[in-house]
Amino acid sequence: MKSFIFSLIGIAILFAITNNIPVSEAQLSATFYNSRCPNAANIIRNSIRRAISRERRMAASLIRLHFHDCFVQGCDASILLDETPSIQSEKTAFPNINSARGYEVIEAAKAEVERACPGVVSCADVLTLAARDASVAVGGPSWSVRLGRRDSTTASRSQANIDLPSPFVGLDALISAFDIKGLTARDMVALSGAHTLGQAQCFLFRGRIYSNGTDIDANFAKEKRRRCPQTGGDSNLAALDLVTPNSFDNNYYRNIVQRKGLLQTDQILLSGSTSAIVTDYSRNPRTFAADFARAMIKMSEIQPLVGQAGIIRRVAAQSTSSFINN
Repeated sequence: MKSFIFSLIGIAILFAITNNIPVSEAQLSATFYNSRCPNAANIIRNSIRRAISRERRMAASLIRLHFHDCFVQGCDASILLDETPSIQSEKTAFPNINSARGYEVIEAAKAEVERACPGVVSCADVLTLAARDASVAVGGPSWSVRLGRRDSTTASRSQANIDLPSPFVGLDALISAFDIKGLTARDMVALSGAHTLGQAQCFLFRGRIYSNGTDIDANFAKEKRRRCPQTGGDSNLAALDLVTPNSFDNNYYRNIVQRKGLLQTDQILLSGSTSAIVTDYSRNPRTFAADFARAMIKMSEIQPLVGQAGIIRRVAAQSTSSFINN
C-alpha cells in the first residue's frame, strides 16, 4: 500500500516537472475555496472596490504591497506581520517603512472573509486577489488567480532590504533581482508598468531631477523641482505617471520614451536590452496589459506555502496561536 501511495506521489511530481510547473505551485487551484468558502472572491472584491472608491491611489498601494510580499520569502503574507519579540517586521525594512501602505485595507477584507468562513482563507490569498481586483478597479487587466497559499509565521526585515530592488540601481542589477525570482527581463518591464499608478516621495527622485543628465527632459525636471527642493521636503509626493496617475494605461511607457520617467529605475528601462520592450508597450497598450497580467500571475506564484506548510492567520498582522488555525 505504501509503495502504491509513493508511486502516486512520484507520478504527480513527474507531471509537475514535465509541464514546467514547480511542485509547490501544482497544488494551487483557481477553485481552491469553491466548497469551503465559495463567496470568498466576491467578498474580497467588494471590500477592495469600496476602499479604492474612497481613495483611488489605494490601487497602486495594494499592487505594490503584493509585489513587496512576494519578493521576500515568497507570496506568504509575511509583509503584513507586525513587530514582535521574535519577528523583525518587514514593514520596517527600508523599502517599506513610511512607504508601503494599504495594510488596513487587507485587514478589513480579511475580517470580512473571516466572518463568512472562519479560519479558511489565507491572508496571502487575500493579498493576491486584492492586487488583481485593484488593477480592475482602475481600468487595468484582470487575470485568473490560483489559490491555496498559506501564511508565514515569520518575516525577514533583512531579506526585504536585500531582495526588494532599490530605485537607484542600474539595469543589470534590476534584471538580476527579477531573474532570481524566476521573472524575465520582459516580466520586469511589464511589472514596472504598475508605476502607471501611484506616487513617489521626493528623496527617491531628487538625484534624477537635479542631475542635469541627458536622459531627462529639462522642462520635466524643472517642474518636478517645484515640489522637491534640493534639501528638505523628502516626503513630498509626485505622480509616477504625470498624465493619468490614477488610471491603468500605458502612459507610463510614453513618459519614458519622452525622457519623463520619474525614478531612475523607470528611465533606465529605455536603455540596453529593455529599450525595445518599452517602445513596444508605449505603442501597444493591449500588449502591455496582456504581459502585465501574465507577469502578475508568475509573480503571485513565487514560492507559495501550500499543503501543510505555514498556517491560516485569522488576523493579518499577528501570528500568535490565539489568532491562527493550523
